[in-house]
Amino acid sequence: MSTSESKKTKKPCKILSQECIGTDIYSMWLDAGEIGKNAVPGQFVSLYSRNGGKLLPRPISLCEIDKAEGKLRLVYRVTGKGTGTEEFSRLHAGVPIETMGPLGNGFPLEAVKGKKVFLMGGGIGIPPMLETAKQLDAEKIMVLGYRDELFLNKEFEAYGDVYVATEDGSAGTKGNVMDAIRENDLEADAIFACGPAPMLRAIKAYAFEKGIPCWISMEERMACGVGACLACVCKSKDVDSHSHVHNKRVCKDGPVFLSTEVEL
Repeated sequence: MSTSESKKTKKPCKILSQECIGTDIYSMWLDAGEIGKNAVPGQFVSLYSRNGGKLLPRPISLCEIDKAEGKLRLVYRVTGKGTGTEEFSRLHAGVPIETMGPLGNGFPLEAVKGKKVFLMGGGIGIPPMLETAKQLDAEKIMVLGYRDELFLNKEFEAYGDVYVATEDGSAGTKGNVMDAIRENDLEADAIFACGPAPMLRAIKAYAFEKGIPCWISMEERMACGVGACLACVCKSKDVDSHSHVHNKRVCKDGPVFLSTEVEL
C-alpha cells in the first residue's frame, strides 16, 4: 500500500475554488492541510453532505495534489438531482466541507519507473490519471476515453503524448481506448488504468495477451470508505483476511489493484 492508515484524517476543509468544466463535470480545489500533504496519486477522499439526512460520504478521486500547500483538486460528475454530488456542485469558495482522507492505496509509481507506460482513463476515471502523469518518472502515453464531450485532455498534454477516443467519433478515434491503441499502433511496457468495469476488463485482457503488468483503479459504490461495511467488495484470487472469502474491499485494499489480483 502507498499510504499508512495512521495518516487518515477527518476534518472540515475549506473550498478554495469551484468551476464547471463540462456538462455535469465540476472541478473543486480544497485547502486540505494534512490530508493533502499525505496524499499520493490514485487515492481518494470521502466528502460528507451538509444535509443531516445523508449519513454516508461520497468518495471522490484525487485529480491533483499540491503537497507543499496541502491542497487537493477534485474533478467529479454530478450524478443526479438531490444527490450529494449535486449538493457539492452548489458550494462556493470559502465554504467548509467535511472531508476524510487520504483513503485507499495509490498507483505504484516506482514499479514502472523509467519504462513506457500507458495511462488510461475512461469517463470520470480520467481525473486520477492527471496527478499520476505529473508524478510518474517514465515515458507516458495517455489514452483517454470519452462518451462525447472532452475535459482535462489539454492538461495531460504537458506530460506526454495524448490519444483520445470518443464513442460518437466527435474527437480522436471513434470507439473506446482499446480502439485508440489499435488505430495508432501504440505499445507500452506497463499499464495504469481507471474507468468503468467493461473498459478495465478489456484492458486486463489486453495486458494478459501482451504479457505486461497492469494496475487498475476500480470504480465501485462505497459506503463507509474505510473497509468496515463490505459494501464495495470485489472478487479476488486470494482469500481476504477480514471476510475470509475470495473478496477484496475496493475502498481499503484498493482502489488500485494489480489486474491479476481481481476478477472483473
